[in-house]
Amino acid sequence: IRGSMAKRVEIKEKKIAFQKAIFQIDEAHLRYEKYNGQMSDEIVRLNLNRGDSAAALVYRTTDDRLAFTEQFRFSTYEKGPGWILEIPAGIVEQGEKPEVAMRRELVEEIGYEVGSLHHINTFYLSPGGTSERIFLFYAEVTPQQKTKAGGGLVEEAEDIRTVFYTVDEALKKMQNGEILDAKSLIALQWLQLKRLNKK
Repeated sequence: IRGSMAKRVEIKEKKIAFQKAIFQIDEAHLRYEKYNGQMSDEIVRLNLNRGDSAAALVYRTTDDRLAFTEQFRFSTYEKGPGWILEIPAGIVEQGEKPEVAMRRELVEEIGYEVGSLHHINTFYLSPGGTSERIFLFYAEVTPQQKTKAGGGLVEEAEDIRTVFYTVDEALKKMQNGEILDAKSLIALQWLQLKRLNKK
């Protein structure tokens, strides 16, 4: 979204530097307008282009619990635990609406079919290196909406465990540094503010 900060950008050249599976790295040679009104020298920027994702904070109304997934994430293995807690999430396919992707992922990962999805926000994951955005939602469920086993897709080598924590337990895990995933932290902080504003 271009607002009052938007200035001129001249793309001199753009090419695919790397492509494998869902990952594509674009290389761009460009100049951009600086705050003093002058154009910058030509620079090279790399962008990890893997599309967008959707995530949802799922609240089970019958027992005041939030749904989390626990699974192995190779990218977190060398610097951290490897297995981390996250809210359910997945990739938005080309041409797919984020809400449709989210509903699909909730069935695949935790086995729940949700009714309404409330859009919380959309944000860039790491704007210095990737164009990926996360569409963040909130959904309320009851046990009756659990229609599938969940656990992820075998063909995608997923092995996902669903865990439920009370809101207080989840907020405590956030404060204790037990939740390391950015989208999950943002979702929990949103819920915390929502509850504080109701008091």
